[in-house]
Amino acid sequence: MIEVILLAIALAMDAFAVAIGLGAKSQKQSKSYLLRLAMYAALYFGIAQGVMPLIGYLLGAALLGWLAAAAPWIGGFILIALGGKMLYEVFTADEEDAVDSALHTKGNAINADSEAMSVIHNGHKTINHRTLFTLAIATSIDAMAAGFTLNLLELNAWLACLIIALITAGFSLFGVYLGWRSGTWLEDKAEALGGLVLILIGLKVMFFS
Repeated sequence: MIEVILLAIALAMDAFAVAIGLGAKSQKQSKSYLLRLAMYAALYFGIAQGVMPLIGYLLGAALLGWLAAAAPWIGGFILIALGGKMLYEVFTADEEDAVDSALHTKGNAINADSEAMSVIHNGHKTINHRTLFTLAIATSIDAMAAGFTLNLLELNAWLACLIIALITAGFSLFGVYLGWRSGTWLEDKAEALGGLVLILIGLKVMFFS
């Protein structure tokens, strides 16, 4: 169970960092708007982060019979690679914040339209559902690959995905308020922590499973 909770926290850090950015970009908005944004961010990010690893788990389960002997090494490598990717993005982001990074860097896998970009870059406009959906998909792509490793943990995968979804929703809700209060200085720290945790879990899966 502790492994799943740590995995959930690590995977939630991307969404947490983006939620902080959303809150920071909404500092001129009303408290009622901020409450709606926080609830929608929790809903979008939580569902996306719960569904994506389930897809990865189901795909991995179909291949597990072929890869049984190498599964711990493959799963560990996936987690280490994802953790390394998060750390790389932290140290190469320059002035780009987590929201823009999700739409630009990770958004290569999706169609981040011009309307979503204009809303994000203009702090006076509201953040719409299309933007939240785009960000939710962008921040959960990595979780699909991490879902393969659920085949290696002694826990019901459906329960694990529910835990991941709930923890992500909680971090996203809190992240919006944290960004609204304190700005974006915690974004990189959150992503770096998530990357380190993923690397440690990957090493555990490879050498101690």
